Amino acid sequence: MAEYELVATCLFGLEGLLGGEIDALGLKRTGTIDGRVAFSGSETDIARVNINLRTAERVFIRLGEFKAETFDELFEGVKALPWEFFIGKKDAFPVKGHSIKSRLASIPDCQSIVKKAVADRLASKYGVSWLEETGTKYQIEFFIFKDMASLMIDTSGIALHKRGYRPQAGVAPLRETLAAAMVMISRPREGVLIWDPFCGSGTIAIEAALQLRRIAPGIERRFAGEEFAFIPKEVWVRAREEAQSLEQSVPNCLAWASDADPEVLKLAEANARRAGVLENIRIFQADARTIKKPDCRGSIVCNPPYGERMSDITEAERLYRDIGKNFAGFSPWHIYILSASENFERLYGRCADKVRKLYNGMIPCRLYQYFRSKDRQDNIPKSES
Repeated sequence: MAEYELVATCLFGLEGLLGGEIDALGLKRTGTIDGRVAFSGSETDIARVNINLRTAERVFIRLGEFKAETFDELFEGVKALPWEFFIGKKDAFPVKGHSIKSRLASIPDCQSIVKKAVADRLASKYGVSWLEETGTKYQIEFFIFKDMASLMIDTSGIALHKRGYRPQAGVAPLRETLAAAMVMISRPREGVLIWDPFCGSGTIAIEAALQLRRIAPGIERRFAGEEFAFIPKEVWVRAREEAQSLEQSVPNCLAWASDADPEVLKLAEANARRAGVLENIRIFQADARTIKKPDCRGSIVCNPPYGERMSDITEAERLYRDIGKNFAGFSPWHIYILSASENFERLYGRCADKVRKLYNGMIPCRLYQYFRSKDRQDNIPKSES
């Protein structure tokens, strides 16, 4: 099989976790920048990473990278790439992309140049003057960073955070990939309960159950790459069979999902059922300000409402104070709280043992991690970029 240069994108702050997932699949990383991890792999690996990666947003094939300070350089660089290896005579090839800290700042102009360059290359190779673009869709994406242009083809199609189990979500939903990352950071393991007391549509608890049961996040969905002519159909069949062979049947409860709003619990139950993990999650109504620690080992992993999801900032700040007092009674449980508030630790009443910068979509957040008993903790927050 051919070897390709692949790029997996992710939310800012998740590059290390994504790289670890790529390593675990036995693939070799070749580079990392903000929001992107590059690695090499075959057609089989394209299927495997799309099906198995929990923190990736998309997986691309990178055709090439070159300097592009002018539109002429962009055009010639794009035209020199082997598009005909991937895109057939009748296939569609829409273009989109981004430009950051580069001289070529106009996205529409860059799109037009890239489209024309690819069309010229394909028309020349296929000996035609017009490309009908009625066949398989090959989404081209360019990424220009500090005047270096990368040209890629998207193999995922619909973003990977859309697992398929959550057709509807509550207000300001937590992206599935970020929920999966929060669970990973909490080190989920057998015999340790994960409890999300602000469960909303149930994403954190569902991702926890999927991880503990080793269910691949993309096992039930389709990908753009399944229609690509150069990737054999059996590759996807084998990749799904491989993923399914690793699943674990665990009949007992692995996570709790509670919320003060009874309406969102209906969403959580429906989503857990679609994800195939309803039997592993206890879903119930409870106020996070008054919950009590059960008699077992566990971790709280949650995304409390902040300004965007509450009637006002004052209400959110009051909530942080209240849960700070209540969660103190959960020691020695570990606690992981995602918040967009820069004053969270002061309001919560305790400095985190570690702080990790993350993004919930475009909202900058921090994951506050508490894993030491309160009497052993110092008063200086530990931060990680």
